[in-house]
Amino acid sequence: MRLPCLALLLSVWAALSHAFEIEESRSYPAPGTAALRILSTADADVFEPIIEAFQSIYPISITYDVASSTQVMKALYDEGAQYDLAISSAMDLQTKLANDGLARQYTSDATAALPPWAKWRDQVFAFTQEPAVLVLNTAAFETLDIPKNREGLITLLRDHPEVFDTRIGTYDVRISGLGYLFATQDSRNTESFWRLTEVMGRLNTRLYCCSGAMIDAVARGDLALAYNVLGSYARARLADTPGIVVVEMDDFVSVMLRTALIPQTAQSPQAAGLLIDFLAGMRSRPDLAAETGLPPVVGNDAEDEGVIRPIRLGPGLLVFLDRLRRDTFLRSWASSIEQD
Repeated sequence: MRLPCLALLLSVWAALSHAFEIEESRSYPAPGTAALRILSTADADVFEPIIEAFQSIYPISITYDVASSTQVMKALYDEGAQYDLAISSAMDLQTKLANDGLARQYTSDATAALPPWAKWRDQVFAFTQEPAVLVLNTAAFETLDIPKNREGLITLLRDHPEVFDTRIGTYDVRISGLGYLFATQDSRNTESFWRLTEVMGRLNTRLYCCSGAMIDAVARGDLALAYNVLGSYARARLADTPGIVVVEMDDFVSVMLRTALIPQTAQSPQAAGLLIDFLAGMRSRPDLAAETGLPPVVGNDAEDEGVIRPIRLGPGLLVFLDRLRRDTFLRSWASSIEQD
């Protein structure tokens, strides 16, 4: 009997070792019989006011699991995990889930009211517009000018290595889906992207999984600056953390749309649709936008307006997800950012 038991243990261990990773899980019970399971990249503290406001209208119990964007993709694409709603900052990965048949279609009056650029195939729905910004610790810039664009940032870093060596932060794009999205969009928008990456590499830039960790490091003074941080998270910290400055570059600002979709594995798609409707109507809830720091989809803000470069939903996002192109990009990035 030992061999069958050993085989069972090994199979269980193998399954667990390949399981996607959940960073945090919270439960929000409600008196109703309906239940909703959400897998999301948004921090629980950020999203909690939205859940509570939603439950004040619909008595639906909610389980809210937080994971990185790559782990959300792994859960749904590789493992077929059963969730009713997937919320992610990685627009390209959400688009791939829909493109490859892993998302359900959903239509309602609320989704019909969204601008055309804020939805794709009635499967992927945007509910925020969030810029990528530079976050600075003012103590490091007492005698230095704050850079206004990427060329200025390159010059600043080259001229003052004693200030910035080991004190720059950015995403590890190998593990951060959002970081990879921002990096590939930067490479499309400016020829200075690779020069900036090389300069950051020579200064032993620290690599992070997520915006929150970078902002914390800047607030503590461990980092002088962090590049391509989510502006929504950074501005939320400004209220109670002195000494942090958020800079939107004047050459261009990439704007990410945070999106939601209903996976094919959803057990409660109707309840998921109610939450999508609620999120689609966030522009009518300025109180929630203020409390969460998540700027809602409104008007024509996502149209090209000079330096504002909205990242568009659609098949164009799949270009850098091609395996060969992704591998080539990551090799080039790694050789630039991790110099011997």
